[in-house]
Order: sequence, then structure tokens, then C-alpha cells
Amino acid sequence: MTNIFDELVEKQRAAEQAHHRVEELRGMYGPPTQESGWSPRQTSTYNTALRAWRDLARDVRTAVADYAKAQGEPRGDVETQVKKAVLQAETGDVDA
Repeated sequence: MTNIFDELVEKQRAAEQAHHRVEELRGMYGPPTQESGWSPRQTSTYNTALRAWRDLARDVRTAVADYAKAQGEPRGDVETQVKKAVLQAETGDVDA
């Protein structure tokens, strides 16, 4: 089951990266309601990034729920384990 857990970690990492991209675009473009608004290209880029993040986050939730059910563990515990593994991989901290 380690391979499956590792896949959950990778899915979570991808979702977090997609979220960071959305936040980055918000910071670069400013509020969409600002006086000048966003250009059509900015709107398209942002919406694409937002959809990617939502899709990846949904995939993670589904995969974690399926894994938790198969392992007989609470979903929340598995989510915590996955997020901890992502943090450990990013920081190199084995005690994170």
C-alpha cells in the first residue's frame, strides 16, 4: 500500500502547487473588480488555473476517502498523514 500512499502524497503536492499558482495570479493581477478589470487573457489564465486547482483538490479528496475506506482508517487521519508527508518532503524534516 506504500505506492498508493505515495500517490496520495503526489496528488496532494500537485493540488497545493496549483493552489499556489492561483494565489500567485491573484497577487499579480490584483482584484478582478478593480476599475480597469482583468484583460480577457488574464481572466482565461486565472480561470484555467482555478479549474485545475479545483479538479486536483477534488481528485485528492476522492482518493484519500477511497484509501481511508480500504484501510479502515478515518478519512481525517489519512488527510493528516498525507499533508504531513507532503510537508516532510518539502522541508526534508522527518519529524514534521
